[in-house]
Amino acid sequence: MTPSVPTAAGPRTRALLERAEGLDAALRRAGDRVPGDARDAARAALTAVRERLELGVDHTVVALVGGTGSGKSSLFNALSGLRFADVGARRPTTSAVTACTWGDASGLLDWLEVAPERRIERESALDGDTQADLRGLVLLDLPDHDSVAEEHRAVVDRLLPMVDLLVWVVDPQKYADDALHTGYLRHLVGHERSMLVVLNQVDTVPVTEQAGLLRDVARLLREDGLDAVPVHAVSARTGDGVPVLREAIARSVEGRGQAERRARAEIGDAARALAPTVATSEPKNLPRDATVEELVRAVGADSSAQAVRNGGEPELVPPRPERVAEVRRGWLAQVAGALPEPWRASVERGLADDDALTARVAEALDRVEPPTLDQRRPRRLRTVAGVLALVALVVVAAGVGTAVGSGGATTTVVLLGVLAVLLAAAAVATAVLARRAAVRARERRAAALLTEVRAALGAVVDEGLASPTRAVLADHRALRRAVTSDEDEGPRARHAASTDPVGEQTSPA
Repeated sequence: MTPSVPTAAGPRTRALLERAEGLDAALRRAGDRVPGDARDAARAALTAVRERLELGVDHTVVALVGGTGSGKSSLFNALSGLRFADVGARRPTTSAVTACTWGDASGLLDWLEVAPERRIERESALDGDTQADLRGLVLLDLPDHDSVAEEHRAVVDRLLPMVDLLVWVVDPQKYADDALHTGYLRHLVGHERSMLVVLNQVDTVPVTEQAGLLRDVARLLREDGLDAVPVHAVSARTGDGVPVLREAIARSVEGRGQAERRARAEIGDAARALAPTVATSEPKNLPRDATVEELVRAVGADSSAQAVRNGGEPELVPPRPERVAEVRRGWLAQVAGALPEPWRASVERGLADDDALTARVAEALDRVEPPTLDQRRPRRLRTVAGVLALVALVVVAAGVGTAVGSGGATTTVVLLGVLAVLLAAAAVATAVLARRAAVRARERRAAALLTEVRAALGAVVDEGLASPTRAVLADHRALRRAVTSDEDEGPRARHAASTDPVGEQTSPA
C-alpha cells in the first residue's frame, strides 16, 4: 500500500514516507520470522511516523518533558505568555496533556489525543506580528515522567515518539536523576537534532556556580551518548533565558524540518531494532549443482555410467533414505547456517522432508529412459574393414597364382604384393577406427545417461530444495535491504547531527 503523501510535501518528506512504507512492507513479508516484540515496536514506530508526516509539516510539535518539580508548567506559561498550564500542587492530580498552538492545529491535536478543554490557541489579532515567529508551533506540557501515577508515565511514553522536538526540563536538584538518564535519555541516541535540554530554576543557583552546573549537565549528556544536545539555562520565574529558548524554538519552527528530522530518527530506531533479526547477507549462490552431484552418486549413476563405458547395461538404484537425509542436512547447513534461528527454521519448514525427498528421487529415476547404444558407425567401419581384408586376401591369392604361373617374381607379382600390403594396412586401420567408434558410442551413451539423471535429479533439487529456499531468502533480503538502506548516508547524517544543532534554520521539506 502506498502511503498518502500530502500535496505540499517536498522530496525529503516523500523519501521518508517511502522509506517507512518500504520497511513496513518488508516486515509484512518477513511475518513471524521477526520476533513479535521487535516487529510490534517497529510497526508502531513506523505507523506513528507515517501518520505524523501525512498530517503535513506546517506545524512543529514541541513537548516540555520533565520530572516532578522541574517547573516545566511554569516554563510552558512563560513561553506562551499565558497562565493556562497547571502548576504547583495541582499537577500530580491529572494525566492530561496541555497544548498551546500558534495557528489552527486541530487535526494534529486530535491525532495527539489532546482533550479539547486542554487546548488553547495563542495567536490572535491583538498580538499583531509579535507571535509571528512561532506561527506553526504546537507546544505541549506533558505529565511528569517520574510521577508515582503509572498512567502519567504511560501518557509520556505514548507521546514521545510523536513529538518533533523534545525539550527536557531539569532543575538544579534533580538534573542527574537516574530515572531520567537510564529511563529515557540513553535510549534517544541518534535523536540529538530533535532535542533540547533546559536547566530551569537557574535563579536558585549562585551566579558563580551556574557555568559549572551547565558543564556538569553537558557531561552527563555526553556519558549518555548525546554529544550534540544544546543546553539552555532559564528561570521561568524571573524570565531569565526564556527569550533565548524561545528564539531557539522559533528557529526550529521556522526551519520546518523538525518533523522530518524526528521521523528520520524514528525510522532509524526501527531499523536498528530490526537489524539483529536478520543476517548481514544471504548465500551468494545456492549449492544446487553440488547437491545434484551428491544425489547422482547416491543413486549409483556414476557406477552405471562406468558399466556402460565397459559395454554393460545401466542400473540405477533408489538411494538409501539416510543418504538423502544427509544431503538435505548438508543443503540446510550451507544455505541457512548463518541466518538467525527463525529464518533458518523457515527455510527448513519449506524444504521437502526426508521421506518426501527420497520419494521424489525414486520417482525421478523411474522416469529416466536409459539411452540406446548407437552402433551404426562402428558397424559400418567394421564392414569396411572386413571388405578391405577380404580384398587383400584376393590380391594375395592373385599374386601367388601369378608367381606360380610365371615361375618367378615378376613386376606384376611385386605390384600385387604391394597392393595386398596396403589393403591389409587399411583393413587394420579401419578396424581400429571401428573399435574407437564403439568406445566413443559407449562414452556418448554414458554421458547421455548422466545428463538425463542429472536433469531428473536437478528437477527434484529445484522443486524440493532450491525454490522454497529462494522464497525465504528473498523475504530475508527484502528486510535486510530495508533495514540497511540508509547505512551509506549514516556517517554523513551523524556528522550533520553533530554540526547542525536544534534550532538552526533548515530548508523547507
